[in-house]
Amino acid sequence: MAFAPSPIPSRTQYVLDAIKHGILTGQLVPGQALVEAELAARFGVSKTPVREALKTLAGTGLVVMSQYKGVTVREVDATMAREVYDVRLLLEPEALRRTVGRGAALEAAREALERADTADDQAERSLANRDFHRSLYAPCGNPLLCRMLDEVRDQAALVSAVGWQVVASWEREAAEHREILRLALDGDAAGAARALYDHIASFVRRAYPDEDGPGADLEGTPASGLGNDHIGSNGHRGHDGSGGAR
Repeated sequence: MAFAPSPIPSRTQYVLDAIKHGILTGQLVPGQALVEAELAARFGVSKTPVREALKTLAGTGLVVMSQYKGVTVREVDATMAREVYDVRLLLEPEALRRTVGRGAALEAAREALERADTADDQAERSLANRDFHRSLYAPCGNPLLCRMLDEVRDQAALVSAVGWQVVASWEREAAEHREILRLALDGDAAGAARALYDHIASFVRRAYPDEDGPGADLEGTPASGLGNDHIGSNGHRGHDGSGGAR
């Protein structure tokens, strides 16, 4: 007999959503300590829902639990960024190609673009950007493919939020989004997929430049690189000595 997973209690879900929102909008910065007692007081709950929320966020890769440092917002290092964007480059354009091929409605993508254009701050734009990308792959017709992309969605948003601190490229990306949607609405599945691939890869090249990285393997797309550094809470690059790359 199969058992469905237990639903997350409402207080835990409330705390989880609030912390996730703070991380993805830059209000809680990479490397920042997340202290159970402080968060419990802030949200007016006991430590238990805070502890459970942090465990869930650790599972999604947004926070790190350490025996010595406690719980902190995950820092965007080279290896993490490369892994996340490799997955996106491999899966997201194909998902969009399938979405367009199925003739799926893309009204949600149009609405997300409008929200981004009228956003009052970076937080709203970041959330709208996240919703835009999901609205392109969610109707792909393959629930497993969608879930796989959902699993890296939060980490991708964190990588983007940190990258935007270094390279402010909202207007350029908004123009790329409009072109991707135009191609998709025209029924050009291959063109929309290529434009989406180039969009993702070009962000990596701008925000995390180096010699090698994701973006080199799709039909001659120029290589995009990720450096051996990481970006901390102050938005500045620092060398992590790992030899990895974003």
